[in-house]
Amino acid sequence: MRIYDGSPRQDWEDVLRAVGAFADRERLKEILLLELEGGFVLQGLALPESGQWSESVGQLAARTYELTDEQVAQLLDEATSNRGTATEPHPHVEIANFYENALRVLGGWIDAQKPRDVFFFEQEGAFVFRMLIATATSTGHQLAEFTKDEILAMIDAAPQQREPASEARAKP
Repeated sequence: MRIYDGSPRQDWEDVLRAVGAFADRERLKEILLLELEGGFVLQGLALPESGQWSESVGQLAARTYELTDEQVAQLLDEATSNRGTATEPHPHVEIANFYENALRVLGGWIDAQKPRDVFFFEQEGAFVFRMLIATATSTGHQLAEFTKDEILAMIDAAPQQREPASEARAKP
C-alpha cells in the first residue's frame, strides 16, 4: 500500500477494518472506496439515525469523506481501542459491525494480491474490486467480485483462520 510504505501499518486488513468501523459509525451503505496518493475517498449513502423522526424518513443522504493519512492513522487507533464492542445490527445486512468485519476479511484478501492501487464499491453487501497488479512480466488491472453470501461466509470463517497469539509466539 503506497500510503503506508515504510510505516509499521502496511496491511490492508487493519486499514480497511478501521475504515469499515468508521463507515459503520456513520451508518453508511452502498460504499465506494478509492485509494489516493495521500489517503482515501470514502463515499456512501447515510442511513437516518435509528429512532430519528423527520419529514424525510426513508431518504438517504449521499456522504463523501476524504480520509487523509493522518485521519486513517487516527481511525486505526480508534478501531484498535474499540475492538470487541459491537454496534447495533446494520440495517443493510442485519449483522453488527458489518463493514468493519467485511472490509477486514477483504483487506486480508487484498494483502495476498499485493496490489499497487485499489478501488472498490459495494452494493447490497456485494463488492466489486479493481486493482492494479504488477508482476515481473506485466502490469494491469484485475477485477474481482464477491457476493453478499461469499462475504458473510468469509466473515464466519475468519476466526478459524486466525492463530491464537500464544501459539504463534511458541513457534520457532
